Amino acid sequence: MPTRPWPCAAISTCSLLAVLPLAALHVAAAPAPDGSPQAPYPVHPAAGTITIDGTLDDPGWAAALVLELRYEVDPLENVPAPVRTEVLLTHDERCLYAAFRCFDPEPRAIRARLTDREDFWSDDHANVHIDTFNDERRNFSIGANPCGVQMDGVATNGMHWDWSWDAIWDSAARIHDRGWALEMAIPFAQLAFPRSDGPLIWGFDAWRIYPCDVQHYLSIIPWDRDDACWQCKMVKIEGFAGARPGRDIELSPTLTSVRTDARDELPDGRFRRAHEQTELGLTAQWGLASNVNAAGTYNPDFSQVEADALQLDINEPFALYYEERRPFFTEGADFFQTPKSIFYSRTLRDPLWGTKLTGKANGHTFGACLVRDEVTNLLFPGNQSSQELSLEQDVTAAVLRYRRDIGSRHGLGVMATSRRGEGYHNTVLSLDGELHPTSRDRILVQVQSSDTRYPETVVSQADQPHGDFGGGAVALDYDHEARILSWWAYLEQVEGDFRADLAYRPRVDYRGADWGGYRAWYGDSWWNTILWGLEFEWEETLLGGLLRRNAETWLQIYGTLQSSGTLVLVHETEVYAGKRFEKDEARASLGFQPAAEFQASLYLAYGDHVDYANTQLGERLRIGPSIQTDLGRHLRLSLDHTYERLNVEAGRLYTANVSEL
Repeated sequence: MPTRPWPCAAISTCSLLAVLPLAALHVAAAPAPDGSPQAPYPVHPAAGTITIDGTLDDPGWAAALVLELRYEVDPLENVPAPVRTEVLLTHDERCLYAAFRCFDPEPRAIRARLTDREDFWSDDHANVHIDTFNDERRNFSIGANPCGVQMDGVATNGMHWDWSWDAIWDSAARIHDRGWALEMAIPFAQLAFPRSDGPLIWGFDAWRIYPCDVQHYLSIIPWDRDDACWQCKMVKIEGFAGARPGRDIELSPTLTSVRTDARDELPDGRFRRAHEQTELGLTAQWGLASNVNAAGTYNPDFSQVEADALQLDINEPFALYYEERRPFFTEGADFFQTPKSIFYSRTLRDPLWGTKLTGKANGHTFGACLVRDEVTNLLFPGNQSSQELSLEQDVTAAVLRYRRDIGSRHGLGVMATSRRGEGYHNTVLSLDGELHPTSRDRILVQVQSSDTRYPETVVSQADQPHGDFGGGAVALDYDHEARILSWWAYLEQVEGDFRADLAYRPRVDYRGADWGGYRAWYGDSWWNTILWGLEFEWEETLLGGLLRRNAETWLQIYGTLQSSGTLVLVHETEVYAGKRFEKDEARASLGFQPAAEFQASLYLAYGDHVDYANTQLGERLRIGPSIQTDLGRHLRLSLDHTYERLNVEAGRLYTANVSEL
């Protein structure tokens, strides 16, 4: 079931105080530019100094390019924006300066709070989007909310977002009696772009999300819902002569201390110190040359960036997936993307050191990563379950990626991953292609091959093949995205001896297909978008034994009070451990935000579910409520809970609760 197609990532509003003289609001040009490739908008150097304080009253803004966000593009389609918003652009030798004037008829209702970076999706906020290579494939997205809290990320191939990119830049915002204002200074050293002695031409768009009864998405350009290439429709801006991409060095030192206490006797003994360790770490990034960035790390650690990520893992036959959070691995992660990912960096559990190189030039994109890990994490996949094993031995992991842009939207790429240790190796080679026969259609294909050898202790312990063995995998994906009717078809086959030990690949020895589509309706009443769809899935072993056959229908509604609701009905046939189960399940979710300071959601699932440990059919109920409230701009309280119980013929098998406050 797809997510809401327009836009996939929420990015919020702004409101603004107009403090510049009207003469500064327009740029004289003859003939007048229109933002097209033939006549891009000129971005002039700053007329004086600019202080980033959120007031926009510095003389440097006097010559700025000013563009108005005239269009509401979602939920209504390319209608006049309900509030006025302007974006200003200028630059000096060191920085790109961007600012927003966001008018608001009710400044007291502006949604804004102090929070973690990029944790304000329901706030007012504004963003600039800059395609610095002007290749209509990848852009930097940079913005902030009315408290100046920052967000930055990278969008590739339309609206596929990666918010793990964190640049170092300056922002300030102020709420005034006519809205709010935002100023940003973005050093050229933080961006990648071609080196040139003359003017540069970049793609550009600006968004404002204006949340009230619904979230209004505002843009300087109209969006065509029958064309999935958003970057292709960006306006063009020209200027920045003499700007140079970054060669700065960025250092992030860490100090991590861990102490573990254990009871000397169970269950009532005293806690005594069992283990204590303190470690230093360092992550560094620097620009080697134009468009080429390097990074290095020594002893990175998960604890510097996140606590335990809560997931309910009971009665799960396959290994769970966790997001990567370590800066060394998240920076430039999009350079290693393939249609079917073969690099999951969290398989590298305890790296001692690592180096990485990424870059792009003239349609050539490349990435290389080399890591020494002090623990060998292994995931042994199957067609019905997976198992995990860790070896206390060093292993060296290497990843290489190259992609060539072809024409305006097509591409061809190769990738290799390798991990080697004592008595062990795993190598995966991959070839992938992307084709866009029309503006609505996309075809992805990927072929992979692996070569593996495990130590004899692992062979006997995990029942793996002896000696060298290998396997292959192939995937084909077709997507048609349009305003009213969208559909997709996906085919995949993975051989039983295929291993991708640097990937999240918990399943092998199967072939399968997934196809479906949905119909969209758009309105302007208590609802604004309705999506109704059908999906069918089928999977079998390579010997022809049925694994799973699934049919589902679903309905999604988005409406007033920033509300959303989903209902899914599923019938599934599943074969597990030689037994065939017929299952029916209903799933529903509801969320709304009736006021700026309060939002809530509820997830429900009820129906048949397999008890995998005992190979029997049960009846599962899962409930997931979530409540969040803001107390002023400085304090947020949130409660998330997951309740699950499974009843079988003999009675209650288990009850599980996971709460987070």
